[in-house]
Amino acid sequence: MAKKKKKMTLAQKNSIAGYLFILPFIVGFVAFLAYPLFQSMYMSFCNVTVGAGGFTMEFSGLANYKRAFTLDAEFNRLLTESLSNMAYRVPATLVFSFFVALLLNQEFKGRGVVRAIFFLPVILSSGVIVGLEYNNTLLQGMEDVVQSSANTSSVTSTLQSILDTGGSGSKFFQYVFDIVDSVYDVAIASGIQIIIFLSGLQTVSTSMYEAAKIEGCTAWESFWKITFPMVSSLILVNIVYSIIDFLIRTDNKVMEKINDTMSRQMDYGFSSAMAWSYFLCVMGIIGVVSFIISKKVYYYE
Repeated sequence: MAKKKKKMTLAQKNSIAGYLFILPFIVGFVAFLAYPLFQSMYMSFCNVTVGAGGFTMEFSGLANYKRAFTLDAEFNRLLTESLSNMAYRVPATLVFSFFVALLLNQEFKGRGVVRAIFFLPVILSSGVIVGLEYNNTLLQGMEDVVQSSANTSSVTSTLQSILDTGGSGSKFFQYVFDIVDSVYDVAIASGIQIIIFLSGLQTVSTSMYEAAKIEGCTAWESFWKITFPMVSSLILVNIVYSIIDFLIRTDNKVMEKINDTMSRQMDYGFSSAMAWSYFLCVMGIIGVVSFIISKKVYYYE
């Protein structure tokens, strides 16, 4: 008697569907990115000269990395500034996107229009439009005029001077004022995070809130006992995305230095060393943050 074929479980089917979904990326990475990635890593350990016949690479060990961290003061300064800016911009982006997602998840008239308005940053931060935003001389000129004509005695500057003079938590207030000054960048970088949070909020069953209300829970208690735990896994996703998105933006000073060193100075070895150092820093930060936050994440089954 022929042995019956064992049926696949739902988990196995989902795994196969997941692998099929990422298969085009894997094929594209192996075919187009694996060799250039290995070549750039090897370049970072070499002195690269460009001639008529192509590249000439002479192995130099860790010389390029020592130059990046011990001789080039600008790279260290830009790297420190980029990481420090990321430390307050990423939390600000997450808080803003989560707050907007909570508002957009409510029932009110014109919700579709409001959602479209908040999703515009996703369009504005992609493709040709992002090039127009950062390379448009007219917009740059308008920004310079606004900054030069800004009133130096504005409310925020006055409050900042008062609080700094009083010495009451000056570092905290400076953190808040930095976020206020960069509110446009925070809003423009929150589109994807809003979509992810909103998709998670829409999966939370309304029966949970009804049961909590029957038990006498307030809206504040329902938020911390139901809403926040149910979307905590998406917080981790958005943190990883926000870190990567901020640190590889086209206007990032570290990325600009790496590109200038490669394209203008034609120093491929040194630019590769800086790029790989920056990549390892980013991956280290993501690894530490993911390890810490994953301990507090709640996965609903």
